[in-house]
Amino acid sequence: MGRVVLSIFTTVDGVIENPHEWTFQFVSPDAMKAGLDQIRAADALLLGRVTYDGFAAAWPSMTDEAGYADRMNSLPKYVITTTLDKGDWNNTTVIRDNPAQRIAQLKKEIEGDILIFGSAALVRWLLREQLIDELRLVTYPVVAGKGARLFDESVDSTVLRLTASQAFSSGVLALTYEPTGEGLMNPAAAREAATAMAED
Repeated sequence: MGRVVLSIFTTVDGVIENPHEWTFQFVSPDAMKAGLDQIRAADALLLGRVTYDGFAAAWPSMTDEAGYADRMNSLPKYVITTTLDKGDWNNTTVIRDNPAQRIAQLKKEIEGDILIFGSAALVRWLLREQLIDELRLVTYPVVAGKGARLFDESVDSTVLRLTASQAFSSGVLALTYEPTGEGLMNPAAAREAATAMAED
């Protein structure tokens, strides 16, 4: 059974826009190894149209000794879009109709991770549809102050369970969460739960 896994770079204040402006000074060997391990564990990519277009323009011409680019280019790619008929990047399938049903089917067909990079609008929709199994927020020690954020008012409040954390030598922190399917407690219930724990 495959899992839909989000991997995204974010600042401490939650900005995901223009990561090229705040990530490069924090490159480190341990972070690069984690990225390579992640792409090797993936069996497919799931992308929105904007992210797909950017990747398709850049990755086919890239090479590296570690094999990251080769893996990116060879993986099956699934693009959720209503504005694209055909993808030119190697191994691309365009999903236009019944995306929730198609993704649920992909999870049955694919054994490894179905990895999402970027694609904020797609991620918000997947969260609302409860189709994301894991969120990997790679948090950079930067306050951007402005820019688009992953979570906005279109995403319902939800509780996440921290399942792993890794601090890289550069100060970057990778936090791995699973959605619990639970919403936030109302303040009265939260106070009652805190009081009960304090009394135990």
